Amino acid sequence: MASLSLDRMRADDLDDVVAIERVSFTLPWSRGAFLYEMEQNRVARCWVMREDRQVVGYLCLWEIGEEIHVTNVAVHPDFRRRGIARALLQAVLEDARRRGLRVVALEVRPSNREARTLYEAFGFRAVGRRKGYYYDTGEDALVMELALDGPAARKEASGGNPRRA
Repeated sequence: MASLSLDRMRADDLDDVVAIERVSFTLPWSRGAFLYEMEQNRVARCWVMREDRQVVGYLCLWEIGEEIHVTNVAVHPDFRRRGIARALLQAVLEDARRRGLRVVALEVRPSNREARTLYEAFGFRAVGRRKGYYYDTGEDALVMELALDGPAARKEASGGNPRRA
């Protein structure tokens, strides 16, 4: 049986990461964008999920003060619907809680139902909208947020429904 492992993204992961990026997004990040995040952006952290040795997904974020901003997350199409994005996000949230961070934010296309469903399952809620954020289509972005110490955080940690908490 294959095993999943979470590792810091390295330069030698970029062929796989960029390939996943290109099949996942209409406006993919370039190799240079990932390198910048890894090597020059002091607030950026990029992670890969491996199945055995193969990169099957990744998540990039910025950590600014007590906040995390998820900037990019994707899973290779052949490995979707196996809990990889959930595992990536879970690991980031657990680490953030352990270190006393307070909030996680991200933008998502309103049309991306699968991503929104995943985020909502963790207790993220829409707190705003950025008009015309995605310049490939002009689509707005939903701004979603999760308080790491509020009712939604308790729901995610317990696996329950925040409306019943």
